[in-house]
Amino acid sequence: MTDLPNVEPDLLAIPEPERLRPAAPATHRPRILLLYGSLRERSYSRFLALEAQRLLETFGAETRLYHPTGLPLPDGAPAEHPKVAELRQLAAWSEGMVWCSPERHGAMSAVLKAQIDWIPLALGAVRPTQGKTLAVMQVSGGSQSFNAVNQMRVLGRWMRMLTIPNQSSVPKAFLEFDEAGRMKPSALYDRVVDVMEELVKFTILTRDVAPYLVDRYSERKESAAELSLRVNQRSI
Repeated sequence: MTDLPNVEPDLLAIPEPERLRPAAPATHRPRILLLYGSLRERSYSRFLALEAQRLLETFGAETRLYHPTGLPLPDGAPAEHPKVAELRQLAAWSEGMVWCSPERHGAMSAVLKAQIDWIPLALGAVRPTQGKTLAVMQVSGGSQSFNAVNQMRVLGRWMRMLTIPNQSSVPKAFLEFDEAGRMKPSALYDRVVDVMEELVKFTILTRDVAPYLVDRYSERKESAAELSLRVNQRSI
């Protein structure tokens, strides 16, 4: 071993390629949760999420679309609130997510951020988002922008998700959807197709090995220290 005096060798795991090839890959449809970020009756982020949902279903995924109407502000209600409980159950069910937000004041909307804030980093011994795939999309009222998707990428990383490379940004969204809320044919629509196809592929690729992909030396070290403390406390 290379001279690494600051590393605990018993906790250092050399990556093993065979562990990235599951012996029994999952056969159920990829489970994707879609979140959107507006409560308006004519919500373009909802319309875009619905287009994404249709594509995901076509690509073989099982989907759930969460409707945020009635979700209280973070910390504004107990975790047992029905809309909070619903969101957390869907987050635990999912193997991947789509986050779709309007851009407001150069950022993602408060409606979408509230949904993300209600999903905890840890829930008991379970991390609801760690290792799950994520696709990010935004709609804008003006010219092309990537502020919201860039911000969502930061949040996805913080939530320990595997954010796919591709993304969708729809400028002047009021011109891109018809009266029925369906997205019109365009290069922007083609990009949405690309993103959903990529999301399903990455979800299938990673879902069986997600726990191994996000297994970390620092956390193994912390867990070993906690175990040692518990054992020593019992022996006193």
